[in-house]
Amino acid sequence: MENTLCEKKDGFKTKCKTINFPDDIKKERKKTPYKCDTCGKSFSDKWLLTNHKRIHTGEKPYHCDICGKSFSQSSYLIVHVRIHTGEKPYHCDICSKSFSDKGALTNHKRIHTGERPHHCDICGKSFSQRSNLIVHIRIHTGEKPFHCDICGKSFSVGSSLTKHKRIHTGEKPFRCDVCDKSFSGSSDLTLHKRFHTGDKPYQCDICGKSFSQNTHLTEHRRIHTGEKPYQCDICGKSFSESSPLTLHKRIHTGEKPYHCDICGKSFSRSSELSSHKRIHTGEKLYLCDICGKSFSHSNTLTTHKYIHSGERPYHCDICGKSSSTSGQFAIHKRLHTGEKPYNCNICGKSFSKSAQFAMHKCMHTEEKPYL
Repeated sequence: MENTLCEKKDGFKTKCKTINFPDDIKKERKKTPYKCDTCGKSFSDKWLLTNHKRIHTGEKPYHCDICGKSFSQSSYLIVHVRIHTGEKPYHCDICSKSFSDKGALTNHKRIHTGERPHHCDICGKSFSQRSNLIVHIRIHTGEKPFHCDICGKSFSVGSSLTKHKRIHTGEKPFRCDVCDKSFSGSSDLTLHKRFHTGDKPYQCDICGKSFSQNTHLTEHRRIHTGEKPYQCDICGKSFSESSPLTLHKRIHTGEKPYHCDICGKSFSRSSELSSHKRIHTGEKLYLCDICGKSFSHSNTLTTHKYIHSGERPYHCDICGKSSSTSGQFAIHKRLHTGEKPYNCNICGKSFSKSAQFAMHKCMHTEEKPYL
């Protein structure tokens, strides 16, 4: 920045000279903040304030002439139109993957560099994207700003609300172009497509095993680390995954949420209900490829096959005796340990086998089951 300074001395001509001010002073003098009269936020340029004000007014003056969707900023419309045209002008120079907007490319590159510049000041966890940090912080604050206007359920992420609403509407806008199956969420379709392609992009850096979902890799890694972050608050038992903890807790609560609609019997696991229903239907899905005999449960077929192979995979490390089933082996071990887990609540007598206990109870009830 240039400025002219003139001075006049007695008996001499007026003398002028040019002074160069530093650029930061130039910027400071030029800076005229534009303030939002709604929220008080200030901006250095008028167009930034104009764009900002549309958050308050809801104005969306830029319209897509293909689908009619509207946007508050022209840059958003430009990126959106690329959905229709398929244009992806931003290319990763490492893996050559292409993107429709520059921000997506920046975020993608962090997969290669491992950069996570956004840090949680509560727990210290780092993220590659600022939006992921914002969502993460809501775990600490408990904030769920997105509310379903149908059932009132709240969510910490806007996309979760959008997906949830499709439960009410039944909308499934994401269709598989291989088998025509439809899904309510794009991520569900992405995962589904991996069944067709066999794609397993998540690889364990310890043993090399690959997975189709990141969550499966996270759970698998705990085999190597021994980490069991899910703890039962009743007995203290720990688990590497949340679902086994949920099932385990039902031992304490007695909860059996899966009910047979034929006989009314209840179960703590859906797999147990599925197996039980085969008693009513007579369905036997598991076929022995040696003798052709069918079974309603896979573990029964596994045990049956030991008849053909002569295999007894359960070995007692005390006496060396082998058993073909885990149930037989558990009963055998009680001979050595003296364990008698079946207790009569009438006389207090204990038994090592459930069959013996059942026979004993008939003495108290005078029931004669074999007559």
